[in-house]
Amino acid sequence: MFSLRIQSVDFPDAAPTAVAGGQVGSSGGGGGGGGTSQRSDDPIPSITAAPATAPLELPGATSAACARNPRINHTRGILHLYRSSSSASSYASAVAATATPSSSSSGPAAPQLTPDCLLPPWRGTSLLVLAVPTRVSPDDFVRFCGPYVEKASDIRVIRDDGVEDRYSVLVEFDDQKSADGFYLDLNGWRFSSSEVEVCHVLFIVAVQYTPSTELAVTPPVGSTELPTCPVCIERLDQDISGIMATTCDHSFQCSCVSMWVNSSCPVCQFCQKQSENPTCSVCQTSGNLWICIICGFVGCGRYEEGHAIRHWKDTQHCYSLDLETQRVWDYVGDSYVHRLNHSKSDANHSKFRSKCKYSGDNCGKLLL
Repeated sequence: MFSLRIQSVDFPDAAPTAVAGGQVGSSGGGGGGGGTSQRSDDPIPSITAAPATAPLELPGATSAACARNPRINHTRGILHLYRSSSSASSYASAVAATATPSSSSSGPAAPQLTPDCLLPPWRGTSLLVLAVPTRVSPDDFVRFCGPYVEKASDIRVIRDDGVEDRYSVLVEFDDQKSADGFYLDLNGWRFSSSEVEVCHVLFIVAVQYTPSTELAVTPPVGSTELPTCPVCIERLDQDISGIMATTCDHSFQCSCVSMWVNSSCPVCQFCQKQSENPTCSVCQTSGNLWICIICGFVGCGRYEEGHAIRHWKDTQHCYSLDLETQRVWDYVGDSYVHRLNHSKSDANHSKFRSKCKYSGDNCGKLLL
């Protein structure tokens, strides 16, 4: 399950509030204080009306559709994306159960993946479109959504003042059928024929707004924080990130990443511009270095001074990239969780419908 905590100055006088789901921790504090996170099974307060700033007029709306079309609101805030530890195993189990061949030699052929198996069992009607490039304007995004705009009850663009190259969009639907259709029809598609990046859609069980930095960066019980940079999150295995379709393997040397050359992501900045001799941020050693893919902290491995693992213990940022091998380690799961390159013939990836426009550096993989 995925949840959001949004540190936003748009809510300076409101207690941290949440929408949807009932399985993500919320704050018991009020006002601007940094409340403590409750257990994940505690009830979540209902959301207060979010302020709308400069609603966007939907292009091409007919008079009959105007009453149904939602207003597109804009919120400034820092987005933190969290994944419950139970969501990966439940998703993987659902796919495995659908794709496993019959044990009987005389039985029917193994079933093909169906749209239903691509939908997580814990989904609701709230979805997050993660990391839309700013070169795709809100008007472009509305056109990309097509008729689903008329089925949405609320669309909220979330921008971070410190992140100029991308924004995210929260979309709320009145019914599950529309939410499922949005996910199945738009997830994994390029935003336009000239755009290299694909649309990443995640079902969100809860959204929590808070003015408190302390609360925003504290993972709900049983959850870990994921990167919101499109390059970094695509580096993670699908069972961890929830991201099925990728433009390519998004290695930090591939041509696609050049589209984010002015990336606000500290990890991408470091990996693209790092010197020949990077060093640990604490002890200055140059061997066995790892970079946190949440915040960009560079630390040495456990066989040196162990500053990378100390960073995890201090911040709960559990995903770290080996600068030498480009593999991602999960300190909580104690295993590697980077996405492996897939064969073009892999039937499990038949849904992917994008093609990288670049051909160099392993960046021409067709997502079938």
